[in-house]
Amino acid sequence: MRQQLVESKALAERWNQQRNRVGRLHYGSHVLIPNRVKRMRADHALVGRNSDDWTVGLHDDGERHLSYPNVLSTLQPSAVAPIMSRESGVDSYYGASAHPAPCWAELAGTVDCDVCVVGGGIAGCSVALHLAERGYRVVLVEERRVGWGASGRSGGQALFGVAAGQTSIETLLDADDARAVWDVSIAGLALIKEHILKYSIDCDWVNGQMQVALRERHERELHAELAALRGYGYRSVRFMPRAEVRSLLATNRYTCALYDSASGHLHPLNYTRGLAAAAVGAGVHIFEGTRALRFATAQQIEVRTPNGRVLCRHLALCGNTYLGDLAPTLARKIMAVATYIVATEPLGAERARALIVNNAAVSDMNWVLDYFRLSADRRLLFGGRVSYSARSAVAVPAATRARMLKVFPQLADTRIAYNWGGFVDITMNRAPHFGRLAANVYFLQGFSGHGVALAGIAGKLVAEAIAGTAERFDVFARIPHRDFPGGAALRRPALVLAMLYYRLRDML
Repeated sequence: MRQQLVESKALAERWNQQRNRVGRLHYGSHVLIPNRVKRMRADHALVGRNSDDWTVGLHDDGERHLSYPNVLSTLQPSAVAPIMSRESGVDSYYGASAHPAPCWAELAGTVDCDVCVVGGGIAGCSVALHLAERGYRVVLVEERRVGWGASGRSGGQALFGVAAGQTSIETLLDADDARAVWDVSIAGLALIKEHILKYSIDCDWVNGQMQVALRERHERELHAELAALRGYGYRSVRFMPRAEVRSLLATNRYTCALYDSASGHLHPLNYTRGLAAAAVGAGVHIFEGTRALRFATAQQIEVRTPNGRVLCRHLALCGNTYLGDLAPTLARKIMAVATYIVATEPLGAERARALIVNNAAVSDMNWVLDYFRLSADRRLLFGGRVSYSARSAVAVPAATRARMLKVFPQLADTRIAYNWGGFVDITMNRAPHFGRLAANVYFLQGFSGHGVALAGIAGKLVAEAIAGTAERFDVFARIPHRDFPGGAALRRPALVLAMLYYRLRDML
């Protein structure tokens, strides 16, 4: 006798009960340590088993009639029911401090749905959530774990605008479209807060971000940026002179800053998992450990995985640098750039408050920038060391620590408790790259370091477009993009040479 599927709502309720039960254990012990977290001795030598796993590729209501009558009917209950696990799958401070989450089974067999989403980061979870809330049947496949990629590893800074800067966007689009891009980016910040409140996502949100200058030319650039922001009617940002910056940051390194009270910072892995939980509650079926190998476009799309397939009417590709051979034309438009973060041991309330008095997130204006913030348990999270070789470097933790000490030399006696890295997907022009590979195949990539806020709203734009309202999505699709030069063999060496110029420029 064929077993009946467990309904998504029941699964979500069961997961919530399990989460609450396990969560009490979590909060009692404060931090959950995964098996392979890298640690540092007091002399800052690496101990424990080194892992390079993060460098391995992963990865309107008017259309409700698209739902298939036999949605998910060929799957067994074990294929959709979550397996509770305390393993985070992410070797980082975020993985160690994340709330317990379900481990979803691999896809085995054939599943029919309206929309298949590839990628379990912020963008993919947002696409799935917003479509499910419109009544669509959605399946999300993720090669590793939800939040395993950049979404769960980033610096956690949610910023206004796009990485290219609004001035650059104004050269790529007409005035109306440039304004629309700006409006969407600001809506992205508001959407984070809406998600947190609506779905009760516990992710340590803190308001406030400072963009700090190191040189006179940086100060001129900040004044020009402030004038441009005022032209867009953006009032939450203000200029901070040297004295105010030094009263807030315990360092003499910075000369001035722009402070934005609408931007902020959060625990990115907990936020991503919160979106996934909300999506499951809305009816989305998530399959982890399931790589999308290839797809064939037609009125009904077939997405092949190692042990199954998804049949769908629409496909959303949200894997960024981890899509690889699944979409070669997209891979040519982005470059994977490795960035690294270290987390100190807990500093204590007084010492942490002395470092960053207003608890804002901070990033500087160098091309190879430093960025840092305090965690909820009063550690300093410091990042910015980058690699354009796409390979991990043994010396990176020590080098990142050295950069941290240039900003805060008073932390010389502080132990580094965690170090990790991940890939940022950059485009040639640093502008986001959204579009279609076919009429019913959408993609989101190229966030270039601004994905915490932009990826969530981008997912909502894809949902709007699939539902028949594509105006906002199409604005981004009109941003022109070029392939990285040099082909597969020479594109990265060419980028390394180009970056040497910017590194030298940072020194001037």
